[in-house]
Amino acid sequence: MLKTRIIPTLLWKDLGLVKGVAFDSWRRLGTVLPAIKVYNSRDVDELVLFDIIASEENTRPDFDIIEDLAMECFVPFTVGGGIRTLEDVRTLLSVGADKIVINTAAFDSPQLISQIAERFGSQCIVLSIDAKRHSNGDYECYRYCGKEKTGKGVLDWAKEMENAGAGEILLTSIDNDGTMNGYDLELIKMVTQELSIPVIASGGAGNYQDLADAVLLGGAEAIAAASIFHFTEQTPQAAKLYLKEKGVSVRFS
Repeated sequence: MLKTRIIPTLLWKDLGLVKGVAFDSWRRLGTVLPAIKVYNSRDVDELVLFDIIASEENTRPDFDIIEDLAMECFVPFTVGGGIRTLEDVRTLLSVGADKIVINTAAFDSPQLISQIAERFGSQCIVLSIDAKRHSNGDYECYRYCGKEKTGKGVLDWAKEMENAGAGEILLTSIDNDGTMNGYDLELIKMVTQELSIPVIASGGAGNYQDLADAVLLGGAEAIAAASIFHFTEQTPQAAKLYLKEKGVSVRFS
């Protein structure tokens, strides 16, 4: 049985960290490097860094800065934002990223996922799905950091990307993002029940029980969170201890 991973997410905008609610109202938190250094010592399993404006502004990843950050990151490092080509992926992996996250570009070129899987392996591809629930209960995928509808249903898109070669799905509820009111368990369960690849739950964690619910009720195999670790006294290590008490298998360094 795979151990459940705790994955803090760092949202990067204009060289600084930000945190929003429902993918909006961005609040500045400081700079990236100090946060990475803190998480190095906090028993996290991975870190995810998103450049949240790269795709919207049609810019490529800042490879030089990512290389500098990767040199200071001593846990698996996943990077997303502005990735459009195989060469972007190759360069990111060469400067220190362990995995890459793709959202927007997959809608423009679904074959890109297959190309990356064939060239570099599925294990390095995290397919990000930003999901919004409509009044009829259906979930739709959004791109450009939640700004544009895609017309794609979440479950159909997740299955398509699994078949294309994605190694994991990072599933974020736009509605719950930053609220600290808990994950959208219905959304998570809908996807985990139909996919065989790991699903990382994201969007809404406010306490340790929310993390446990995402795993025990939603079926997530990993948990991404930001506000719970940035704005409260709760820590990744304490989260793991809580999950262990609930019967969830976790890894301690």
